[in-house]
Amino acid sequence: MADYAMLHQTTAALTAGEDDLVALMATVACEVHHADDRFDWTGFYRVVAPELLKIGPYQGGHGCLVIPFSRGVCGAAARTETTQLVPDVEAFPGHIACASSTRSELVLPVHDNAGKLIAVFDIDSNQPDAFTTQDAAELERLLRDVFTRP
Repeated sequence: MADYAMLHQTTAALTAGEDDLVALMATVACEVHHADDRFDWTGFYRVVAPELLKIGPYQGGHGCLVIPFSRGVCGAAARTETTQLVPDVEAFPGHIACASSTRSELVLPVHDNAGKLIAVFDIDSNQPDAFTTQDAAELERLLRDVFTRP
């Protein structure tokens, strides 16, 4: 399990005073990716057009370049603006296999301080049922702290 207290503290220190979204996304992706061995691929898909995500900063192997809101776990998180905790990606209707090693996935919507959806944060694991509701809650808080600061 990730040391979330340390992750929150480190991320807050590294991102203090920064407002560039790419810099923030790159820092969060790196820190979260290295916080837990369960996290096999960690990155952002940015909202670049209506109903369309494109890959942003990430850690791990290659990811899908473009994901429509209508497809996959990332699309579902963007479309519904709700966290998607998927214990078995093979059982998720319309799952997009960007990496054949992915067994479970956690995708969280990312909003700016005006409440606008700007991205989704995608964490893949090569382990089945790797994520918990605690992971989701801690990462939701981390994303709020970084991306919705005044």
